[in-house]
Amino acid sequence: QVHVVESGGGSVQSGGSTRLSCTASGVPFNYYCISWFRQVPGKKPEGVAGFYTGGSRTWYDDSVKGRFTISRDGATNTVHLQMNNLKPEDTDVYHCAADGHDGCMSGSWWSTYDETDFGAWGQGTQVTVSS
Repeated sequence: QVHVVESGGGSVQSGGSTRLSCTASGVPFNYYCISWFRQVPGKKPEGVAGFYTGGSRTWYDDSVKGRFTISRDGATNTVHLQMNNLKPEDTDVYHCAADGHDGCMSGSWWSTYDETDFGAWGQGTQVTVSS
């Protein structure tokens, strides 16, 4: 069974940086998507960045392009989300999730994704950006 655990985050000032990490275990797939989301009250989690391990392909939401970078350490099966030039509106609880498909590298896929497209979700980690 796939299991993901997030770490990192915390409180930073506007313009600052922080890094989130998501470590996956028990992954039975050769290639899979692992992605970061932020919570939206009353709605499904909003995709922030996605990483497909088959070819290391990535996707970013327009709101974070040029500021956030998703990368993977294959040795530890950990995906990092480097968050730079943070803004107060980035304040949220960030979750990572993983599953064995390649949807997360396609912008068109994200427009119709469902939470059930990811079988393993982490507990979330708080990022607070003060102005």
